[in-house]
Amino acid sequence: MSLRDALKIPASQITDEQVYRERRRVLAALAAAPALGLAGCAGAEAPPPPSKVAVTPEQARSGFRTAEALTRYEDITGYNNYYEFGTGKADPSRARRTLRTSPWTIAVGGHCAKPGRFSPDELRRWAVPEERVYRLRCVEGWSMVIPWLGVPLAKALERFEPTSRAKYVAFTTLADPEQMPGLAYPALDWPYREGLRIDEAMHPLTLLATGLYGKPLPQQNGAPLRLVVPWKYGFKSIKSIVAITFVERMPSTSWNDAQPREYGFFSNVNPNVDHPRWSQKTERRIAGTASKLFAERIPTRPFNGYAEQVGALYAGMDLRKWF
Repeated sequence: MSLRDALKIPASQITDEQVYRERRRVLAALAAAPALGLAGCAGAEAPPPPSKVAVTPEQARSGFRTAEALTRYEDITGYNNYYEFGTGKADPSRARRTLRTSPWTIAVGGHCAKPGRFSPDELRRWAVPEERVYRLRCVEGWSMVIPWLGVPLAKALERFEPTSRAKYVAFTTLADPEQMPGLAYPALDWPYREGLRIDEAMHPLTLLATGLYGKPLPQQNGAPLRLVVPWKYGFKSIKSIVAITFVERMPSTSWNDAQPREYGFFSNVNPNVDHPRWSQKTERRIAGTASKLFAERIPTRPFNGYAEQVGALYAGMDLRKWF
């Protein structure tokens, strides 16, 4: 099967997380007993995660996959920043499941020829979700490797025909106190807002994520639809999106408004530009073992290791000034 064909597999057929972690063993079992279904494996003990993920040369050049070890599902879903559900790392996963993800629509407007709305189901009809294995680097200095499922943001934005005046794209998160208990506390100026330059938004790596590990996004990871921009710090990847607006001027964004000296608009991962309160030269990869949460520190790479794919977007820019 070619890569193009592989990316057309419907989301409903994506392998379950436990099976995903040890494909060869399960495929061998299926070959030996063709009638065995995935449901029969559901009660089995989960095998250990793979130390590496198979990557083709094409995937490596595109940046769509990395051969690094995946972060465990339970760590991806249990260690989160989502202040709308609490400021502690475990708060979002422990919060009551109050987020109503259906029905859900995203309003699109601003400088475009065809303003309108779309739902996650419509997005999946426009383009079959693809698996992308991306590194995630938090501005706080920790990182993960996550197998996302989603649709390139460009495929959605193109349908609304942005005009020449659309220089930036602004995003807004849901802000409903009944669904999001953290809104009762003024941690930020709600609703949460983020933005990208139009060429960043249209870049092939930029993803509208609908799931992870082949499953729908959980509440704490930004259900039902979130942005993923792997070369930027994680707070740029806004969750639970309800509005996308094409604008002519750089939009205001939540963390930049709150603390502009610490959180720039671009927020590209850059080991040479420290946060005012800590170094960005290294990061702690989530280890996900019984004995410790973090592995040993590893060097942080410019643009989170995606410089080959996105470096040209910032040619000639002073990345210390435009951090």
